[in-house]
Amino acid sequence: QVQLVESGGGLVQAGGSLRLSCAASGSIFRIRAMGWHRRPPGKQRELVAAITSAGSTNYADSVKGRFTISRDAGKNTVYLQMNGLKPEDTAVYYCNFRVGFNEYDYWGQGTQVTVAS
Repeated sequence: QVQLVESGGGLVQAGGSLRLSCAASGSIFRIRAMGWHRRPPGKQRELVAAITSAGSTNYADSVKGRFTISRDAGKNTVYLQMNGLKPEDTAVYYCNFRVGFNEYDYWGQGTQVTVAS
């Protein structure tokens, strides 16, 4: 059974940095893409960043130039380096892996990121 385990969230002052990690346990094949989403308080979940198996990346406009997504394919792990954090980045962050020809999504349990002003 595949599980995604996130780590690295916490409380940080505005302008600070955090690095989120998400590692998959269990057998997982044909990863098509890995991504990070977030759900700010009282809002809908939104895509933050994604990276394909070919290494192409995509970012939400609100985080471009501040956040960097990367992966270690050999470890089935995806990272999100977050610099220049702002209070509006406060949210629960979720990782997901999209796998297989039917593009099934696995999700992590979420990690809280709180940015104090």
